[in-house]
Amino acid sequence: MPESFDYVIVGAGSAGCVLANRLSADPACRVLLLEAGPRDWNPFIHMPAGLAQLIKFKSLNWNYETEPEPNLNNRRLYWPRGKVLGGSSSINAMCYVRGHASDYDDWRDLGNPGWGFDEVLPYFRRAEDQGRGESEMHGTDGPLGVADLQHVNELSRVFIQAAEQAEYFRNVDFNGPVQRGFGLYQVTQRNGRRCSTARGYLHPVKKRPNLTVRTGALSSRILLDGQRARGIEYRRMGVTRKVFAEREVLLCGGAINSPQLMMISGIGPATSLERAGVKVAHELAGVGANLQDHLDVMTLTRCSQPVTYDHLNELMVGLKYYLYREGIGTSNIAEAGGFLASGLSDGRRPDVQMHFVPALLDDHGRNRLPGDGYTLHACNLRPESRGRIELRSSEPDTAPAIFANYLSESSDVEMMLECIRCSREILAQPAFRPFRAHEIYPGNDVTDRDGLLGFIRSKAESIYHPVGTCRMGSDDDAVVDPELRVRGIDGLRVVDASVMPTLIGGNTNAPVIMIAEKAADLLLGRQIERDDGARVAEAA
Repeated sequence: MPESFDYVIVGAGSAGCVLANRLSADPACRVLLLEAGPRDWNPFIHMPAGLAQLIKFKSLNWNYETEPEPNLNNRRLYWPRGKVLGGSSSINAMCYVRGHASDYDDWRDLGNPGWGFDEVLPYFRRAEDQGRGESEMHGTDGPLGVADLQHVNELSRVFIQAAEQAEYFRNVDFNGPVQRGFGLYQVTQRNGRRCSTARGYLHPVKKRPNLTVRTGALSSRILLDGQRARGIEYRRMGVTRKVFAEREVLLCGGAINSPQLMMISGIGPATSLERAGVKVAHELAGVGANLQDHLDVMTLTRCSQPVTYDHLNELMVGLKYYLYREGIGTSNIAEAGGFLASGLSDGRRPDVQMHFVPALLDDHGRNRLPGDGYTLHACNLRPESRGRIELRSSEPDTAPAIFANYLSESSDVEMMLECIRCSREILAQPAFRPFRAHEIYPGNDVTDRDGLLGFIRSKAESIYHPVGTCRMGSDDDAVVDPELRVRGIDGLRVVDASVMPTLIGGNTNAPVIMIAEKAADLLLGRQIERDDGARVAEAA
């Protein structure tokens, strides 16, 4: 007989682990969590600086690539996504950033009541175990460890000093009342160890008798009975199995896998499905559309002193970390950064985010450059370009086609030029004088518009924030409604980055965790208690 649970969750990533924890808190609620990847056994997952090594472990990563991007010299851009318990929260750089308050007010104003900042702030707070203590903006009772970095490279502090010399604010809390400014990132860590959602939410409750976790389980189809989702078909150890959901099926696969599974199951744009040989069960044109991502441009500078992370004694770093839980092993590498309003901004909120890395980083770290140096990432926070996800095949183990469509809007091109200008402005400040040798990329001789555009088209990359492909909304083109229910299909919700109607101004991991916290209350018919007093977050 096929198994039956109350909820079947597809994907044990940033959202799926949250839901597994919150839903199984009721002993009478039977929850199954399916994950295509393995357990999070790899020690490099848990040592923060180990993220530089994780790129070598193909089994922990979906290793996606875009289709040739016409505005980026027809390059295929690398899109790593976590394929392991914890999902991308197990392989990311751990920066804890919520985005700007107005981002969520935008969601609300786009027809999503309940998603304004004042309404989602309590869910950020509920998730958080803030190392600095409780405040109006932060919580301390949540499963997710959020901490200050234990180890900071001197160049990261130099970067913050240089930003101040360029007349930008110093900011000690990007998730406080004001986002704008420069400082050190807080990270999803606890006691110097990565706190993925698997570590924070799943492992403490994995022995609950009403919670079943299955790794190596690739979901192949949503089981539909007319206009209702009844369960999931999945493949594990070479065997195809079916499992049924008495209440709901919850898709938590992210901006690529959730729309892919829906389309394989016959839910999506009819023309695209038919082209892939899939019979249409429910036409929903928005599935796979509205794809957005942060495009990133990096300025690399040769360092005149050997103070970077380029040539570490990895054995000694590892020993110090595992023996004492201290030193460089606790670093997330991207230690410092900031948010600024560029010359193209309307001044209402920042439009550029920076991540400073005290090492030379080229091609996602896959190309090791000689010597010592430092890298400044800069991305356009609110791109206008939109892409899409399409099926190549009806087989779940065939990667879908990703058309990111970067720089298809002229405003995004101008923003990338502005990103380079702002990066060079900060790196040229006196604070860097004792460490600055020469600029590697774009190169000191690249100063004219054509040269800079050529550099962008040959070197810009994703900073790994894809969202939007199962857009939330109240209009006919939305994929899910404001309660994350798939329009026209009962018993099916999407809970992950794909539901974001617009890309938030920052890293996407913390917002996905918030979405899952709120989804748990929607599923359980609860409403979080909150203070209806004065708004604490300013538009800055």
